[in-house]
Amino acid sequence: MSDFRLRVFCCVAKNLSFTKASQELFISQPAITKHIQELETMYQTRLFERMGNKISLTDAGRLLLEHCEKILEEYGRLEYEMNLLRNEHIGKLRLGASTTIAQYVLPPLLARFIEKFPQVSLSLFNGNSLEVEKALQEHRIDLALVEGNIRQPNLKYTSFLQDELVPVVHTHSKWTEYDEITLEEFKKIPLVLRERGSGTLDILLAALQKHNIKLSDLNVKMYLESTESIKLFLENCDCLGILSIRSVNKELYAGEMKVLEIKDLSMFREFDFVQLQGQENGLPALFMQFAEHYKEKL
Repeated sequence: MSDFRLRVFCCVAKNLSFTKASQELFISQPAITKHIQELETMYQTRLFERMGNKISLTDAGRLLLEHCEKILEEYGRLEYEMNLLRNEHIGKLRLGASTTIAQYVLPPLLARFIEKFPQVSLSLFNGNSLEVEKALQEHRIDLALVEGNIRQPNLKYTSFLQDELVPVVHTHSKWTEYDEITLEEFKKIPLVLRERGSGTLDILLAALQKHNIKLSDLNVKMYLESTESIKLFLENCDCLGILSIRSVNKELYAGEMKVLEIKDLSMFREFDFVQLQGQENGLPALFMQFAEHYKEKL
């Protein structure tokens, strides 16, 4: 039902490429050009500046994109609710999740959801918490799941699961002879941590702040952008990492890693669903209800 030209325009505007839009929408590049020209004729203004092989949005293009995203979201919501009158769940749901959740929490949940609602098309965007929230604010996803304790004022957060961060070392490390260390000892141990903007690092910093310890007080050797890369890093050095207990359960059970307790330091966090204010219905609500019902098995 939605105007396909708007979908074409959004695709070109987000990719800033006619070629990528053609590949993404599975139509020819001349067809992409034709749809954009029809919109420019209708609004009697240019939507893109052409500079050689590159394009950029004009002021009119940026204005159209802002409204276009909202219009397409409303079309999607309308189609979903019309199908719901026949008790059918049909539509597209674009999810976004921060790294730990995308790797260690969502996969079994997504599999069960697809099995129960086969006519819902799911996609998943993965990044750190800041990147995922930005994607939500830019209407590139419909529903987010993030970790961390920093909350944006224009977003709605709904608690989903509790998680614990634990200090871990590989069993080849010299630190395995310890079961517990003090905060002063922790400040001296070489560390490998998640990158800035990650929910994992936010929680660690918040826990340390209670003891007046700053990031600069720590002996950080490396920042890495994924949990798996940290685990591989730990295999080959005498560093300590701070990771979600969910991400190292297999390694702990297999005896490949060990939790090294830090006296007086606890690091708990919530995994939260995040939505734009005023957009709490439709497929995002269906997924949240399903996840709430299923979470005891996660």
